[in-house]
Amino acid sequence: MRIRHTAPLVAALAVGLTVLAAPAAVAGPSSSGGGYARHALRPALTDQDFYFVMSDRFANGDPANDEGGLAGDKNVTGFDPTGKGYYNGGDLKGLTSKLDYIQGLGTDAIWLTPIFKNKAVQLEDGPSAGYHGYWITDFTQVDPHLGTNADLADLVDAAHAKGMKVFFDIITNHTADVIGYQQGDRTAYVSKDARPYTDADGDAFDDRDYAGGSEFPAQFPALDAATSFPYVPVLDPDEEDLKVPAWLNDVRNYHNRGNTTFTGEDSQYGDFFGLDDLFTEKPEVVDGMIDIYRTWVEDFDIDGFRIDTMKHVDDAFWRQFGPTMQQIAASDGNDDFFMFGEVALDGSDAAAKAFTSHYTTTDHMQAILDFPFQDAARGFASRGLGNQRLARFFRNDDWYTDHDSNAYELPTFLGNHDMGRFGYFLETDNPDADAAELLARDRLAHQLMYFSRGNPVVYYGDEQGFTGTGGDQLARQTMFASQVPEYMDDEQIGSDRTGADDNFVTDSPMYKTIADLADVTAQYPALRNGAMQVRTASAGPGVFAFSRIDRQHRTEFVVALNNSEQAVTTKVPTYLDGTKMRRVYGSGDPTAPLDRQGRVTVTVPALSTVVYTSVGRIPRSARAPRITLAKPTPAAASNGRMHVRATVHGSSFYEVTFQRRIGDSGRWRTIGVDDSAPYQVFHDTAAQLLPGDRVSYRAAVLDNAGHTRGSEIEKVRVPARRLTVVAPADGGTVANIDPVTVSATVDPELPTQSVTFQRSVEGGPWTDLGTDSSSPVYVATDDVEDLPLGTSVRYRAILAEQGLPTVTSAPVRVTTAKPTPAVDSVTVAGSLQSELGCPADWDPACAATHLAFDDTDGQWHGTFTLPPGSYEWKVAIDDAWDTNYGAGGASGGSNLVLDVPEGGATYVFSWDQVTHEPSVAPAT
Repeated sequence: MRIRHTAPLVAALAVGLTVLAAPAAVAGPSSSGGGYARHALRPALTDQDFYFVMSDRFANGDPANDEGGLAGDKNVTGFDPTGKGYYNGGDLKGLTSKLDYIQGLGTDAIWLTPIFKNKAVQLEDGPSAGYHGYWITDFTQVDPHLGTNADLADLVDAAHAKGMKVFFDIITNHTADVIGYQQGDRTAYVSKDARPYTDADGDAFDDRDYAGGSEFPAQFPALDAATSFPYVPVLDPDEEDLKVPAWLNDVRNYHNRGNTTFTGEDSQYGDFFGLDDLFTEKPEVVDGMIDIYRTWVEDFDIDGFRIDTMKHVDDAFWRQFGPTMQQIAASDGNDDFFMFGEVALDGSDAAAKAFTSHYTTTDHMQAILDFPFQDAARGFASRGLGNQRLARFFRNDDWYTDHDSNAYELPTFLGNHDMGRFGYFLETDNPDADAAELLARDRLAHQLMYFSRGNPVVYYGDEQGFTGTGGDQLARQTMFASQVPEYMDDEQIGSDRTGADDNFVTDSPMYKTIADLADVTAQYPALRNGAMQVRTASAGPGVFAFSRIDRQHRTEFVVALNNSEQAVTTKVPTYLDGTKMRRVYGSGDPTAPLDRQGRVTVTVPALSTVVYTSVGRIPRSARAPRITLAKPTPAAASNGRMHVRATVHGSSFYEVTFQRRIGDSGRWRTIGVDDSAPYQVFHDTAAQLLPGDRVSYRAAVLDNAGHTRGSEIEKVRVPARRLTVVAPADGGTVANIDPVTVSATVDPELPTQSVTFQRSVEGGPWTDLGTDSSSPVYVATDDVEDLPLGTSVRYRAILAEQGLPTVTSAPVRVTTAKPTPAVDSVTVAGSLQSELGCPADWDPACAATHLAFDDTDGQWHGTFTLPPGSYEWKVAIDDAWDTNYGAGGASGGSNLVLDVPEGGATYVFSWDQVTHEPSVAPAT
C-alpha cells in the first residue's frame, strides 16, 4: 500500500470574512503595518489522485443482477452486453473486486458515476438505458443493475480499509423523464417573458424574487399544477408514485417549461432532452435535496460529491446546499468532506475562469471540475500550441483565490465520459502521428496534470490507453472484454490490445506511467500542493517550466515540460543561489547546474518532462521587501469582480495577503492570500456591495523568514453595473420579415433588476419596446416588417434597480435586409430517408434530404414524394445530431409523425430558423 506523505499544514482562514488568527509559523518582526500577512491556504483536499469510473462499464462481479431484477427484452430490462447504449453488466461487487488494481495506480479517491436507481430505459432516447446513472427515479437505493445498498457499504468499507476515499456523482438539477405535458412531450421551451409563473390565484411572479431565503419573502407562492406553468404537467397512471422520496412525485416541484437549448434563461429552467427539471428555487426542493444527500453522508460515510450540471441550477440553491452539506459532514465527523461541481464550458482564458470561479466565490462551493485546465492541457500536449497560452492560463488562477478557497483544490482532467477520451483527442489532433508519438503525448499530458496544481483525475481506461471514436457512448468502453462492436476494435495507445480483451493490465505503458507519477508526487508532496510559480514559456512549441515550492523547508522543484518534437536546452529561473539541482523524475543528467543568477540549465527530451529539486535551500530573507498596491479596477472579464494587484519588490518566495474594508472605518477582512506572482485577487463586490460604495484595499507581504510588510491603502468605488446589448450584433443586418430579438446582459446580474429596451429609426427619437423584469435574461422583440429594406435601426437598453441611478447601454446599429441562412445545412432525418434516396434512415448528413433556404420567407423548404406508410422524422442541423429539433421546435424534441395515404403523396417539408419549428404540408 502506498503511503502518501502529508504536506505541512498551513494556517487556515476562518470561515466567512473574519480576520485571521496569527499562525505559529509566522515569526519575526512586522513592519509598515503588515502584521496581518498570512500563509496561503491549502483548503479542503489538495493532494488527491482521483480515479473516475462508470460502474456498469468496469467489472461484472455478479451476473445475477445484469437485468436489474426485470424480465423482458433489452428495452424492458435495459441490459444488452452488445449495445453501447445499454447496461453492459458491470456492478459494485465487480468494482470492489478490483480495488487492488485501482490502488496500484496510486489512487487516493474513487469517483463513481451516479449509482442510484434509474429508469431502466427511456424509449425516446434511442432507445437507450440508464446505465450511466443520470436518469434517477429513486434517490434512496442503489440501481439494482449495479447491486444493493449493502454492496455499496461493502465497497466503501473496503476502499476505506485501503486508505482510499469514495466520492459520489450526484444530481440536483433533474430526475428521469417521467413528467409529460398535456400539450405534448419534449416540447419547445417557453420563456418567463412569454409566460411568467403564476400563483394558485393567478397572479404572476418571478421565482427568483423568492429564491434563497431571508432577503426575500420566505413563503414561496403556492402553485396550481393546472394553471401555474406554461405547460400542464401530467403523469402516466402507473408512474404517479414512481419517484422516491415521495415529494419528487409532486409535479409542482418542477419548472415545466419544455426542453432547454442550453443557452440563456432556458439553461437553468429547461428540461435536458425531456429530463424533469427540478424547481430548485423552491424551499421544498432545496430542503429535499439536502435531506437526500444527508442520508448518504451519515449512513454510508461518503467522502464527498462531484455535482452534475452545476451551472444549470440557480445560485441561491448552491449558497444553501454547499455550506449545509459541509456542516452535516463535519457533524458526522468528516471535516475533510469535499465537493466539486461540473461547470462545463469551452475555453481556458480569463473569461472562462471568471465564469467557473463564480461558483467558488459567489456561491460558496469548495471547488469546480477544472474544464479550463482540460482545454489548456489539450492545447499544450496534443495540439502543440504556443506555451505562452499555457502560462497565461496558470497566471489567471487567482480568479479562484478568495478567503477560503483557491485553485490548488480544483480537480483537473484530460477527458471524460461526455466529451470523449484524451486518446481520442490525440488521434484527432495528430492524424499522422505514429504509435510512439501518441504514447509520448499521452504521457506528457498526464505529467502536466500530475505535477501542476490541482487534484488529477484519471478517467477509467485511460491508464490502458483507451481512445474511443467520440464522446458520450463512444467513450464509455468496458474494462472487461467487450461484446459491443464499436468497443471491440477500439485502439489502445501503447498497446496492441483492443476492447475485445480483458484490460486489467498492470504493465501497460500508461498504467505504469500514472503509477510512477503518483509515486513521485507521494515522495515529494510539494509537487502536489507546493506553491506553483510559472517560470518560462516558449512562444511556440518548446519548454514550459514552473516551480513547486515547499514553504516550510524552503526547497524548490523545477518542472520542465517540452511539447516540441526536438530536445530543448534552456535556462529556468529559480529562487536558489546554490550550485546545482538534483533530478528526481525523467531522463537526462542526474544534476543540473545553477548560474550566478539562480537559473538552472536543463535539457528536456522531445515530448517529455524532467523534474529537478534543490540540493540546498532558498536563502532566508533578511527583511520583508517593499510592496506596492496598484489602483484596483473592475476586471475586464467580470464587472462584479475588482482586480486587486500588488507588486513585491524582491525576488524570492513570498506570500501576499489582500484585505478590504467598506468605507473608511469598517473592519478589515481578508479576501485572499496569493503565493505566486503575479500577486493578485479578483474580489467579488457583487455579493455585498452596491455601485458607488467606497471600498478600501491593502496588501501585506510575508517573506520566507516570517517578516512582514504592508502596502499603502488604495480607495475605490464600486462601479456601476455593466449593461450590454448582445443581440442583434452591432453593424449587422436584421431580416425585414422576422421579429428582431433584442437582448441584453447585466454584469453583475441580480434578481431585483429590470431592463427597458428602446429603438431609434434612421436617427429619430428613442421609443420604448418594452420592459423585462424576469431575470436572469433580459429580452424584447421588435417588429420591423413595415420598415423598407436598408433602414438603419438603433437599439439600446436602460437598467433600473431600486435605489440606484439608471444605467444606459451603448447603442447597437443594424440595417434591415433580406433574411440570410442562420445555419449551414438542414436535413430532414428519419425513417423516411431510405425512401428518398439516402443509404440509411436517420442519417443527419444525407444530402438527398437537405432543405434549401428561401430568402422570400426566411425559411428552409424541400419537396419530397413518399410512398404510403407511417414515418417519423425531425430536422438535424449542420449534418449532425448535435443540434436537432422536433415537435413544436423543441431542441432534441419528440419525433414528428407523417402518415402517407395509399398511392403515396408529395409533401413540402419546412423549418423555421427563428422559432426552430419543423412542419410538413401536402404540396399544392
